Amino acid sequence: MIEEPAYTGFGFSDEEWGLLVGLPQSVLTAASAAESDGTRATMAEGAAGLESISAGRESASPLVAAVAGEIVTRVGDPEAGEELPVIAPDDPRGYAEEVLGRAKQAAALLAAKVDEGEAGAYRHWLVEIAEHVVGAASTGGILGLGGSTVTASERRFRDRLAEILND
Repeated sequence: MIEEPAYTGFGFSDEEWGLLVGLPQSVLTAASAAESDGTRATMAEGAAGLESISAGRESASPLVAAVAGEIVTRVGDPEAGEELPVIAPDDPRGYAEEVLGRAKQAAALLAAKVDEGEAGAYRHWLVEIAEHVVGAASTGGILGLGGSTVTASERRFRDRLAEILND
């Protein structure tokens, strides 16, 4: 007997599931790239984002738990000390716009395929990921002191994501 993939239980195609599974890590990358930080800050942001993604495995939402579980299986478990590779898009603004476009597609997909509770949990989780990433490290200052926790460009990305997702 062949076991069905998890996404079929939710009524998603392979392509649709790929959108939902790829988006949280893309949100992490776009939120981190919203402000050009040093390597240490970027690594802290990546770790915070991966922790937020991993925490989704404990969600009361079966959809969020399934997506988070698949991501952790693919990219690594922060509880096991695994870290994401640092991804720096060549065009951070263009990448952010592309991620926001995919977020809009995901919101429409969820509205068509799952109940509002599941859709809302997924949308809120994406915004939480962005929130944790942009708040993970200060930008500016000297030797890690001072500076802004959340810069204007980071806030703008997070707020636009929340607006698109109605969260």
